[in-house]
Parts: sequence; structure tokens; C-alpha cells
Amino acid sequence: MTRTLVRDIPSKIGETITIRGWLHKKRLLGGLNFITLRDRSGLAQTLIIGDELEKLRGLQIGSVLSLTGTVVSDERAPGGSELHEVSVLVEVPVTEEPPIEIDKPISHKSEHLDTLFENRVLNIRNLNEQKIFKIRADLTRYIREFLNTKEFIEIDTPKLLAEATEGGAEVFKLDYFGKTATLAQSPQFYKQIMVGAFERVYEIGHSYRAEPSATTRHLTELTMLDIEMGFVDSHDEVLDMVGDMTQSTLRRVYDEHADDLKSLNAPELQLAEDGVVPRFTIADIHRMYTEATKTDTTNEKDLIPDEERWISDYARKNLGTDLVYAIRFPEVAGKFYHKFDREDGTVLWGDLLFRGLEIATVPLRENNYEKMIEQMEHAGLDITHEGFKYYLQAFKFGLPQHGGCGFGIDRLVQKTIGLSNVKEATLFPRDINRLTP
Repeated sequence: MTRTLVRDIPSKIGETITIRGWLHKKRLLGGLNFITLRDRSGLAQTLIIGDELEKLRGLQIGSVLSLTGTVVSDERAPGGSELHEVSVLVEVPVTEEPPIEIDKPISHKSEHLDTLFENRVLNIRNLNEQKIFKIRADLTRYIREFLNTKEFIEIDTPKLLAEATEGGAEVFKLDYFGKTATLAQSPQFYKQIMVGAFERVYEIGHSYRAEPSATTRHLTELTMLDIEMGFVDSHDEVLDMVGDMTQSTLRRVYDEHADDLKSLNAPELQLAEDGVVPRFTIADIHRMYTEATKTDTTNEKDLIPDEERWISDYARKNLGTDLVYAIRFPEVAGKFYHKFDREDGTVLWGDLLFRGLEIATVPLRENNYEKMIEQMEHAGLDITHEGFKYYLQAFKFGLPQHGGCGFGIDRLVQKTIGLSNVKEATLFPRDINRLTP
């Protein structure tokens, strides 16, 4: 008999159907014995009697079953219907008791996170846990759909690179057939090169950061959205694009996953009525924060984490939005590929903050070949290094003014749902302590 998905059972009242899935729960009540079966679409309740019950004896949660029965209307059952006169086929028996109960709430308290990740193979079968990753999948889909409508081309770039040309200790090194290779920290060079071909490009892929940080906001393997767009007239154009994309994505997920977000206790979404993400310079935020808290941050080149939270709270309370830009970083914070405003000593760079956490860096790039050489030499980089050869070709042979962003997908999911730790938004997180499962 053709398989019926659980979600389609209510439309089959009076019909005999077959459903297949996992044993999710057993309720043995003497004369009435119910089991709940789970498939990719939901849960179904079935009434098991007589000899068929014997087939389930000794079976544990997770056993793979095929159930054939008649659909009966019952308001008390999930979806308002259940299966009666059921015959049971055990496809894959599980006889060992699982270490966790997947039909019970999964704890996300900080002291239980190691248990959460150690049992990820099983707890992802919990329906509430699955909601996190269904939301994550749709968030990335909404981003792709937005960017595709704006004529961005999706690209894939290498994650195995020659020895890090920018230097620094935050790279993973490995032997590559006798040569030293590194895992990519970002597709920075490649996406800029591709502006010379497609004007607008993006990539959603993994990046690797050998940061010895054991915090709620860091991963060693992370999922990043990288955007680059050419022929921009100003930094504002880039800020607007990233802001519009983020707001569009959040509106869609709050509309299309309203029930799931509510069941996960996600915060209520607030966005500016005019659709513009407010902007504050780094200097202004330092000044406002210092005045409000009496903690002097005016000499900091970046925002401290508490400033990110403070300006986000300020924007939500006073401007009605969960998103806010921190822009115009001091010149000392810039990198060689950034566009500088030498007149006021700032970098044309903004950080997009969402509910107290930086989720994206959004700079304008230097596109002039001579200035790029000058800035690289000023940063102490060896412009003759093989790793810069192809990157500089793109500038030498014509790149328009361009800008883009590095956008943390893991952090976006974390803050959308209201999770406390970015690792909770990751199926199999990698940090300084975890390399399995």
C-alpha cells in the first residue's frame, strides 16, 4: 500500500492507509493501548489491540514501524484523527533503552549544554528541537530568495587556501601534500574578485576561526553569508541593501513560522516603521554609553559587548527596532581592503547589531589599485606574496567601487529564536572543546 504522510491523515477519514515512521511514544492503558508514530511531517496516534500489541513488546522509542489501519475521526487525537484496526510491521527494532527521552522537553540551560550536544543524534528527533533547524533552513532560503531578486549570483569558493597571506594566529593550518595550507576564514578575496565578473555575488558557506574563545558568541566552524556588490555610489547603498535583506528575512520568518516561534518563546519582533535601520557612529555610541553608565569607552576602537547590548536596548526602547547600525569605525580599526575617509579619520564600515549582538560587518572596499598597494604596504604585508597575486589582478584590471558584508547565520538564528548561546543554533557545533559528534 502507498505510504501516507502523517499530515495527510485527516483527509483520509474512513480509508485504510499505511504510515511509516519511528515509534515516538507508548501509552499502555490496559484495554486501550496507544502508540504515537513520528514521520517527517508530524505525529500520529494509533490504537493497538490484540496480537498486534505483542509485536511491540520490548521495543524502545526509535523503532522503525509500518502501520496499516483505518482512519477514524477523534478530536482528542493529534490532527483530529487516529488509526484503528492497526496491523504492525516492525521494520527496524530498537531494544536498547535510549539515554534520553525525546518526547520530553530538551533542556537548554547553560549547565546542560554539554549533555545537549553529546546527545544531539537523538535529541534532534525531539519536535521542538527540530523547529530550530527548520527555522534556520528557511532563514537561509529567504536570504537567497531576496538576493536572487536583486540579481546577485551565488558562488562557491575554496575553503583550502595557501598559507594565510594576512598573517595572524587565528587560522587552522594543515599539511597539504607537503605544503602548508589553511582553512578559509572567509571568502573575502574571492568575492571581491568576482565583482569584476558578475557585479553582485553572494555565498553561504563555512568559515574557520582558530580563536581560543569559549564564549556564548563564538564558534570555530561557523556558517557565514558573504555579499559583495559593485558599482555602488556610497556606503549607504551597501548598508541599505544589507538592512533591507535582514528586515525582509525577519518579517518572513515571523510570518511563516509564527506558531513555532511562539512555542520556542522567541521575542516579539520590532522593526522601524519606515524600514530604515537607524545608524549611530562609534564615537556617538561611546559618548552615549559613557554618559549613561559612567563607564568610559571613548578610547576604545570597537564597541565592547556591553555597548552592543546597550545601544540595541536603546534602539528597541526609543526607536522601536531590534536592528541598529554602528558605523564609522576609527581609522585604526580598519583593514587594508577597507575604504577610508582620511578627512575625519574613520573607516567606511558598519556593524549590524541585532538584539545586542553583532551579526554582520558591512564595509565599503578600496577599489583603486595604487591605493590598495599603498594600504597593503602600510599594513606590513608582502605584496609579492603568491597569495596576493590573483587578488591584485582583479584590481589591476578594473574593479568598480564595491562593498559587502560578512553575515553570521548562526548568530542570526540564535537571536531570532532567543537562544542564549550561538552553539544552540548549530546542529553539530565546533568550539575549542568539541570536535564530536
